Amino acid sequence: MKKALKILGILLGVLIIAVFAGITYVKTALPNTGEPEALTIERTPARIARGEYLAHHVTVCMDCHSTRDWTKFAGPLAEGNLGGGGEIFDPNQGFPGTIYARNITPSGIGSWTDGEVFRAVTTGVSRDGSPLFPLMPYHNYGQMDKEDIYSIIAYVRTLKPVDRKIPAPALDFPVNVLVNTMPSPAQFVTKPDTSDILAYGKYMINAASCVECHSQTDKGAKIPGTEFGGGMEFKSPVGTVRSANITPDQETGIGKWSKEAFVNRFKVYADSNYKLAPVSPTELNSPMPWHMYAGMKKYDLEAIHAYLSSLAPKKHLVVKYEKSNI
Repeated sequence: MKKALKILGILLGVLIIAVFAGITYVKTALPNTGEPEALTIERTPARIARGEYLAHHVTVCMDCHSTRDWTKFAGPLAEGNLGGGGEIFDPNQGFPGTIYARNITPSGIGSWTDGEVFRAVTTGVSRDGSPLFPLMPYHNYGQMDKEDIYSIIAYVRTLKPVDRKIPAPALDFPVNVLVNTMPSPAQFVTKPDTSDILAYGKYMINAASCVECHSQTDKGAKIPGTEFGGGMEFKSPVGTVRSANITPDQETGIGKWSKEAFVNRFKVYADSNYKLAPVSPTELNSPMPWHMYAGMKKYDLEAIHAYLSSLAPKKHLVVKYEKSNI
């Protein structure tokens, strides 16, 4: 019996050492996506214009990296903090810890080189070599055309400084260890020609990262097999809002939506006659940044609809709004 306990103790010790060694390796050797490029992005008017379009209406970088006015429907951008960061993502929203959107104005990343910004956006490695939790969908951005990323960076460099200090993230164990394994090298593509509507739609839906919200998640990670089927939960003291099923299922998705209906669902918020609807603190609000996506070009929305229509339908009935009983 004593011999068996001794063997068990040795095995347990070896296991503890192996686990400790594994954690040490992950924390010290990873992430490893390479050094930042010696990159200087020319800020041409064309790049800045393209970057502004992408950052405001497609990749919607300005959504998280600014402040939204939740007293109005869909939380349009509030004035005074464009790019200043500070948006909080915490366990109340299903995240494994507390994460703050970074200040991306010159006051926040003005000392970063273009190469350091480029590496962070496309691989998930910060300036100091630490990993970024993929709340920012850098895996998606790493599958874009380099020129589009250059354009976004060119635009971000034109933002007015916002003097706002952002706290460091605080991830829960074991995610604070596993986050080191999440960054990965970029796999850039060439932006397809707009004439190939399915390929172009796939490119645009990746850039817009629609799958990140329109899927079910567990501790901030997508649950495999639920992609585009909706159901991600956005919790608040008032209740829960869930993302829609955007697969072409006829009954529970957007299978009955025409191209025109899909485009108009966005464009109504860009109509000059549209007035921002107030939302009281006791009402549920939509987390979808409709006002930003409303500025997307008509053909880009049509291409996204075409690509979504080509997906396999997922029968998943989503209860989008559920008030709390409290």
